[in-house]
Amino acid sequence: MIKINVVVGFPKWKKKIKNIKNYFKLKQRKFNNYYNSQKKIKEFTVFLTNNSKMKNLNKKYRKINKPTDILSFPLNMKIKSKIYLGDIAISYEIVNKRSYNSSFVYELDKMWIHGYLHLSGYDHIKNLDFEKMYKKENLIFKQLNS
Repeated sequence: MIKINVVVGFPKWKKKIKNIKNYFKLKQRKFNNYYNSQKKIKEFTVFLTNNSKMKNLNKKYRKINKPTDILSFPLNMKIKSKIYLGDIAISYEIVNKRSYNSSFVYELDKMWIHGYLHLSGYDHIKNLDFEKMYKKENLIFKQLNS
């Protein structure tokens, strides 16, 4: 079972999705319907921010002085009966720009699912790992949007 915490650090997110916390609660509920066999609660936080903050985080943690679409900060810390997976930060401007060819919520879902998989131990450094992660990402996306 997962629990998604949401922190909105940039007000334009609320203009695109009126009640963003309820939006994530719905996604959390759907996710848990598919993956309800997991006994432990896996919790993580989605920080919805902007390019300026993403640039600062990217520079501080990756030594890259430019904004990026998403950053994942794995933690995997056990707290009582929960496992806190870590944090995901997502850039509003990049989601918004990509949504010109799709939709805002489509791009947001793709990003937070991608970040969740990084927190869960997936990566895409090698081609084989990329393929595994990409398949898992698409599977979860389809289940949450069916």
